[in-house]
Amino acid sequence: MIVKDILTSHKQGFYKPGKQKDGNVHFVRISDINNSFYLDADSTPMISADKSDIERFAIKKDDFLFARTGGAGRFCLIEEDLNGIFASYLIRFRFNNQNDSNFLRYFFMSDSFQKELKSKIHGGVNQNVHAENIKDCTVPEIELPQQKQIVTILDKAFAAIDTAKANAEQNLQNAKELFESYLQNVFENKGDDWEEKTLGQVTSKIGSGATPRGGKASYKEEGISLIRSMNVHDFYFKKKNLAFIDDEQAKALSNVTLQEKDVLLNITGASIARCCMIPKEYIPARVNQHVSIIRAKKEIINPVFLASLLTSKYFKDQILEIGEQGATRQAITKVQLENFNISYPKEIEEQEKVIKNINSIKAETKKLEAIYTQKLADLDELRKSVLQKAFKGEL
Repeated sequence: MIVKDILTSHKQGFYKPGKQKDGNVHFVRISDINNSFYLDADSTPMISADKSDIERFAIKKDDFLFARTGGAGRFCLIEEDLNGIFASYLIRFRFNNQNDSNFLRYFFMSDSFQKELKSKIHGGVNQNVHAENIKDCTVPEIELPQQKQIVTILDKAFAAIDTAKANAEQNLQNAKELFESYLQNVFENKGDDWEEKTLGQVTSKIGSGATPRGGKASYKEEGISLIRSMNVHDFYFKKKNLAFIDDEQAKALSNVTLQEKDVLLNITGASIARCCMIPKEYIPARVNQHVSIIRAKKEIINPVFLASLLTSKYFKDQILEIGEQGATRQAITKVQLENFNISYPKEIEEQEKVIKNINSIKAETKKLEAIYTQKLADLDELRKSVLQKAFKGEL
């Protein structure tokens, strides 16, 4: 049996309106359908529509909305009547009363249906699927009483999975917060042998670079690394989208040549205050204007200790406060960094003890994060497996 055999009607949505702040109906878009195939009605804007449009594009309980582009194959079941209409990139499907709507929802979530539907998607960058493609997809021919039994079983199984997933997500968050809390405590509750100085006093260099003339178009396939803010994350360096420049471009940025154990700090934009150390495998390298090199005087402060300090919430909040003082956007100047006050143990040996403890807690935290991340992945696979067994009659 195919979808059109159980279909009573289908309709493509309302043409996207202009910008509106107020209105008399909800306007449902593809972006309002979440990854769990539910409609987030609270996110829908209110628009003005006349009576005829409301009647033609009304959304009722048990309707299905399928995306025809911009995430083709995404869908949701309308679980209660909604005073709303739907966008032109959505298609409304209504099915006969011989099928349980929640049974169909579960089946449309299954790998078998999603794979069949995706095989019908066409187009290059802007992939799309037509109503006729969806109507030609296969659905199981199962009597209504049996459908309801399957829904009852799946509801119970999915509720248990959702509970386990919520617990795993909370445990994952707790693991991350454990390390952040420890780090904050280290730097907020400094010891008696700690001293306070400005960043300028404990560094031999603070400075940022520039984007080579021509911008992205001038980047090379290989060469000398050009570090940008997208590469700098708290405690780790992200290789993805690493840019490269040639020797001539690098020569123009010779004043921001990176050395081993340099600390990188984002100084503009949404990622301001993210901080990590440059991995030695990416040297030789330069930085652009959005990233600052902070080079520690190693006889005064350990670079790893300095990077940890700048990443801690205690000091990061202070850096963010400085950045928010910018007139037009978040930004931190060289002078502001040079005058930024930090606290650290006077003795390098004591700094190394702090680093050892931080690394130990970080390693344990990473283990916990890996466990709970894998748990979440396993639960997603279990969900798929349960659906597959349900429609094979194996439950």
